Amino acid sequence: MFSLIMAMSLVASGNAFSQEENKALPDTTVSEDPLPAAGELPDPVTKKQWNHFDFGFTTLRLGGGYILDYVTYLQDDKGKAQSDSLNIDLKPTFATRDFRFLVNGYFKTKMPIQWKMAIMFDGDKREWLVRETGLVFTLEKLSSQVYIGRTKEGFSMPKIMNGHSPWTMERLMAVDLVPIMADGIRIYTFLPKSRVFWTLAAFNDVISHDQKFSTFEQQYLVRLGWMPFHNKESNKLLHIAGYFRYGKPDDGKFRVRSRPESNPTPYFIDTDVFQTDHSLHYGGEIYFNSGPLQLGTEYYVHNFQSDVSEDHMFPGGDISVSYMFTGESRPYNTTGNIYGFVKVDKPLGKDGFGAWEGVLRFSAFDLDDGSIHGGSIWRLTPMVNWYMNKTVRMEFVYGYSVLDRFGIKGGTHFFQSRIQFTIG
Repeated sequence: MFSLIMAMSLVASGNAFSQEENKALPDTTVSEDPLPAAGELPDPVTKKQWNHFDFGFTTLRLGGGYILDYVTYLQDDKGKAQSDSLNIDLKPTFATRDFRFLVNGYFKTKMPIQWKMAIMFDGDKREWLVRETGLVFTLEKLSSQVYIGRTKEGFSMPKIMNGHSPWTMERLMAVDLVPIMADGIRIYTFLPKSRVFWTLAAFNDVISHDQKFSTFEQQYLVRLGWMPFHNKESNKLLHIAGYFRYGKPDDGKFRVRSRPESNPTPYFIDTDVFQTDHSLHYGGEIYFNSGPLQLGTEYYVHNFQSDVSEDHMFPGGDISVSYMFTGESRPYNTTGNIYGFVKVDKPLGKDGFGAWEGVLRFSAFDLDDGSIHGGSIWRLTPMVNWYMNKTVRMEFVYGYSVLDRFGIKGGTHFFQSRIQFTIG
């Protein structure tokens, strides 16, 4: 499979020779900017970058982050009845989302080779996990990057991005079943002239089999996309991408469940464990940017198939709009074709009051199919993001969800906030 994926990428990239573009892989775990090619790292003294170091044979950058969440609730009578049926008690909660340490750098070789190491304390599972760790080889003539090690699968824009950078507090419910990390190989390619891009990836759980995040024995992924237009100066762009994913669940069993876009909150929808031999996942995303305005939508269908039981299909997606009231624009990086961190024009305490963003999102996920009655849910979420500077961000969130489960439809109001610190 490794040989097949590599061959496909090299053949398809043949017309990319000699095209001019920044080939540095975006650093999706530490900073808003990609590390430059080997030998181009600014001097840490003159640039006052306290966390950048140069050891001669390699550069090194330190990074980290912390997220603290708060949530409280208000439910109608039917929502309370559903909570009783789920045996959950919704109480006001402060909880650590995650706490991470990261290092990466470039070996000063002829071919740019980036290395990454990361660990994270998962506030939900209450354990330390190895995060994005591996080597990235930049193939400049092929407009490609090859990542070998533990990394993100590459399924859904917000799930590829750094977890500290999306416009919403949590990723859409419809991709919760896809593991955030996996071990294997992933190839990015972007052709600047045609503005076509793709990702090919293959993973297995040989190393991570006993870890909670690993729910598949094997995963194979294709992401294919196109940018009809992209003006870097005005950050006006249209991004269109489709996905196909094949998964082989551990031990021929799987369980799909999701929280209502609130990490301290218990699961609202849940299929429980069911028999399945393999899964096929289809979907796509469309994002449009024009200066401070961003519109986006994603939709996915997850098919689980079995030789000994019935097949199941679970659809879901979201639609969102965000606007930067202070005029900033969320940057888009064509190496990896993802959004980065908001760059604050006037940080708090210096020239202004930071950057302010308004977001409105509607999302839904349906886990009712055949003999499975896991419930279906939709949620409407208006929220405000306050980026004080490049390190500190606060989120003020209201959400209203309707859960259809146990033969009734119950409503829940969410009142949430988050403070996060990002160093990179």
